[in-house]
Amino acid sequence: MNYKSLREWIDILEDSHMIKHVRKEVSLEYEIAAIGKKACGKYALIFDNPKDSSIPVVTGLTGSREMLSKALNVPVPELASYFEKAQSNPGLCKLINKSEAPVKEMVTKDVNLYDFPIPIHHEKDSGPYITSGVIVAKNPVTGERNLSIHRLQVTDKNHLGILLLPRHLMHFQRLAEEKNQPLEIAIVIGLDPIVMLASQALTPLGQDEFCIAGALYGEPIELVKCETVDVEVPAHAEIVLEGLILPNIRKPEGPFGEYPKYYGPRSEREYIEITCITNRKNPIYQTIVPATDEHLLLGAVPREGGILQIVKNAVPTVSSVHLTPGGTGRYHLVIQMEKKNEGEAKNAIFAAFGSSQEIKHVVVVDKDVDIFNPVEVNWAIARCIYY
Repeated sequence: MNYKSLREWIDILEDSHMIKHVRKEVSLEYEIAAIGKKACGKYALIFDNPKDSSIPVVTGLTGSREMLSKALNVPVPELASYFEKAQSNPGLCKLINKSEAPVKEMVTKDVNLYDFPIPIHHEKDSGPYITSGVIVAKNPVTGERNLSIHRLQVTDKNHLGILLLPRHLMHFQRLAEEKNQPLEIAIVIGLDPIVMLASQALTPLGQDEFCIAGALYGEPIELVKCETVDVEVPAHAEIVLEGLILPNIRKPEGPFGEYPKYYGPRSEREYIEITCITNRKNPIYQTIVPATDEHLLLGAVPREGGILQIVKNAVPTVSSVHLTPGGTGRYHLVIQMEKKNEGEAKNAIFAAFGSSQEIKHVVVVDKDVDIFNPVEVNWAIARCIYY
């Protein structure tokens, strides 16, 4: 790829007329999210003048399949298969010196999260939320890395609430907590699309998503060691929050407007203490407005790649899959295949259901149906019922 940072990706969007500047002063409370939703799926935004902050805010940087097509340099229908190949053939990581890493330009241990323009997105959200932070953590037993994105509620100047789901990061946290130890993490904000996509891959425990990013870049991804935790992070990121998920502490988190366009409820959840912040000089803050196309697609395309890998193992004649926008990029799946024998479609459906705990509805169609066109998919369903 011809970019390796958020800034270089913004330059590409500028050259392609896919991003617009909002130069008027805009409030962090609701206004950034409201304008982001207006631009949803059309173009990315740079808020040059967020209220009470000198740090610009960007959003919608992967807000359409066309943007992701440009980001990966493949046609839209091939996004899933391209990601699936990268996941099957991971690349490499390259550790570089701190002096070469732009994210180390500023280092502070006098932590104040309120120095950053962290928005409040929705009316009933319990406060400002970091929504684009990629969390890097290591298995406390094996040392294997994992990347993931979680909603992060700002509770004070150096603490965050977090929603952990029963996946890899929760497993790591529980392993550490069993020994009454904190889990060291880094929260990376301000990344290009490749690392964001790689962080959402459906991977088995132990597969390093940074290596998937390396395959997508076509060259090793450059990482740098953190200051206060034993974690490596992308050297060209904008901001890194280093910290600890504290053991045996739960505090209220939520509500928060989530991707299915409902509020996630308030509950007692895990708690993070931030120990250090590193960032570029004049950093750019990145937010994902929840339930926009960007939010859905960042999860959908990597999941499609992982699902395609699993379903093809069961039925090799499967050619493509699509998690539909109406299913919020998670719940409804369309599979395209060339049926050779009776029962293959059923096997593909079973494999799809087994690939993800989120999928609720699966449709299998022939190769003459455009799986990205809901009218054609529904026509295929109607034709099946009719005959």
